[in-house]
Amino acid sequence: MVYIHERAEWPEFEWNSAEVSERLVAVRHKQGHLLGRMGSLGFNLKAEAALQTLTEEVVKSSEIEGEILDRDQVRSSIAQRLGMDIGALTPAERHVEGVVELMLDATQKYDQALTTDRLFGWHAALFPTGRTGMQKITVGGWRTEEAGPMQVISGPFGRERVHFEAPAAKRLQAEMKAFLDWFNTEQGQDPVIKAALAHLWFVTIHPFEDGNGRIARAIADLALARSEHSTQRFYSMSAQIRKERKAYYDILERTQRGTLDITRWLVWFLDCLGRAFDGAETIIGNVLQKAAFWEKHGASGLNDRQRLMLNRLLDGFEGKLTSSKWEKIAKVSQPTATRDINDLIKRGILQKDLGGGRSTSYSLVLSNADQSDRPT
Repeated sequence: MVYIHERAEWPEFEWNSAEVSERLVAVRHKQGHLLGRMGSLGFNLKAEAALQTLTEEVVKSSEIEGEILDRDQVRSSIAQRLGMDIGALTPAERHVEGVVELMLDATQKYDQALTTDRLFGWHAALFPTGRTGMQKITVGGWRTEEAGPMQVISGPFGRERVHFEAPAAKRLQAEMKAFLDWFNTEQGQDPVIKAALAHLWFVTIHPFEDGNGRIARAIADLALARSEHSTQRFYSMSAQIRKERKAYYDILERTQRGTLDITRWLVWFLDCLGRAFDGAETIIGNVLQKAAFWEKHGASGLNDRQRLMLNRLLDGFEGKLTSSKWEKIAKVSQPTATRDINDLIKRGILQKDLGGGRSTSYSLVLSNADQSDRPT
């Protein structure tokens, strides 16, 4: 098996310009339409949309690698770093803070050069304990010969399937210098195409013992932010990749085993990005729904606990809301939780779901007015 990094022409990528250009025009049109829509929103709504998007990006990029992060911790960490007031903050664990730090550095400082030290900082933020699971790894440095061949595998022990083998560790200094020189130099390439190329190129080199996928997606996000000249994010490429995870790994594997003609990869990346722009309509709808809800109920004399829990529901509460969850999240007694909930039911803000007894759960009552501005 010959991988693309073993070919004599590496890394001289080529592609069908006509086919890729057609996709690029379409995705740039969607990008412009989305940015135009967001530009028409007020400051607070844009900030809320950006917070939702960044939260989704951090959570889903980790999910792609099989790591589940606490969404409330991620949201609180982002809000705190961006100076946003979202009420009570959920304390974030060290590793969550690290993933957030990486993503915000990539998207908020998109105009800064991508350097070896910056990548080492990102990697150290991802692995604050110097371990991945129980295994100790080289952190803040390229993988070494001692770590052995870098293989991406799947399957049970003894019947593993090797999807890809990265360049030997002794090549990394030269490989990463070539990559960073290219990334930091203006070649006249469209920044969206550069995002796709950077993602593939970095994943192919696989310079770290772990975390390569998350860092590759952060590099792509940095390039996409450059394409928009904006620190605000209104769509999540990682969320879309998470939905298409199998196709993502399939196209990466086929590309690694193919030639330096990467037309198929570019087409897939651009189409996936287009679907991410489409998915941003959901975030816009949620933001507008939340704004309409509080415009209607903002003067209802609700207490802080009720506002906290209603915002949780509006932000996409995972699972069913029960009195015991209210008690735990709001840090109150069971009688207080019950009183808060019953008060909201009387006000017509909450309703009991079907079922009863210990399984009783509650959901928001959303009127047509609350949803009138949602996109169709």
